[in-house]
Amino acid sequence: MNLSRRGFFKAAGAAAAATMAFELSSQSEAFAVEPSSDWKLVNTEEYTNICCYCSGGCGVICSTRDGELINLEGDPDHPINQGGLCPKGATMFQLRNVVDPQTREVIKNPNRKTKPLVRRPGSSAWEDISWDDAIAEIARWVKQTRDATFEETSNGVTVNRTPGIASLGGSQQNSEEEYLILKMMRSLGVIAVDNQARV
Repeated sequence: MNLSRRGFFKAAGAAAAATMAFELSSQSEAFAVEPSSDWKLVNTEEYTNICCYCSGGCGVICSTRDGELINLEGDPDHPINQGGLCPKGATMFQLRNVVDPQTREVIKNPNRKTKPLVRRPGSSAWEDISWDDAIAEIARWVKQTRDATFEETSNGVTVNRTPGIASLGGSQQNSEEEYLILKMMRSLGVIAVDNQARV
């Protein structure tokens, strides 16, 4: 059989059209499906937030019901990620909740730290302390470090700085918070000030 290229395309098109016509004319079975349980996000409140992982500042929508985090997804109205999330951001839900491998139920993450911890010098174990004690210890260490490293002059020039402390801001802080942090660091004489969002 001598079939030209044009003839082959005609025959292939006719076969595809005949197959499609047969499929469209045949009846298909209708399956009755019982409705599943309520939609996962029914009766939830939505809050916008910023992803806590990198300096990108991607927007997320947190859905809560009765104070419990139900769902976390990318914010489609956010100008940075426009609803998309990277693998780390998509699993940010696991900071608070995880799926129990045995029961397949959502439970609070047992590895999540909810209280401040301190590891004393020379110790290999972490111990719980109260928030008041943590704030007092941080303030004590800041004052001690500032007093030990503060420089009033350098080569006869007044500098009033402390090179022993640095500040690194996070991507979840807004401009107003960063402004206040910068003012506080400058009042301490800190000159090494940076922000994760710049990187």
